[in-house]
Amino acid sequence: MRPTHPGRLTGLVVVVALLSWAVVRQFYSGLPIMPWTAVPTALLLALGEGYTGWTTRARIARKPGTKPVEPLAVARLAALAKASAYAGAALAGFFAGFMLHTGQLLDRETPRSEFFVALGSFLSFVVLICAALYLEHSCRIPKEPEERREPR
Repeated sequence: MRPTHPGRLTGLVVVVALLSWAVVRQFYSGLPIMPWTAVPTALLLALGEGYTGWTTRARIARKPGTKPVEPLAVARLAALAKASAYAGAALAGFFAGFMLHTGQLLDRETPRSEFFVALGSFLSFVVLICAALYLEHSCRIPKEPEERREPR
């Protein structure tokens, strides 16, 4: 499995933002009010992935007081991180597209409140993407220093 490239995630955010902006622009009046619950959900997921990345990194480095980690568990965590990064990018793009449309209607009360919900959701999914990339980075096997390597 190759590391996630941040450029691909950025491209996904932009493409989904433009698509969701086009859809929201057409159907905004028929959509229900946007719930605010995505913000704490994404932040809790980001907190969990960030903490897991921190502990996994310590366990892979075999720091004192930590148990060694199973290789299959590290592979599963890397897959979780990759999936979270792409899902977070898609959802961040959706909320960015929603912000693009409601940002033009800030003089009305309902679109203004939905703009701030979309902004908070977008930012929380960006935090989730960062935590997922950190978790993925933490799953890498550290390189050994030159003096610790045995000659072949």
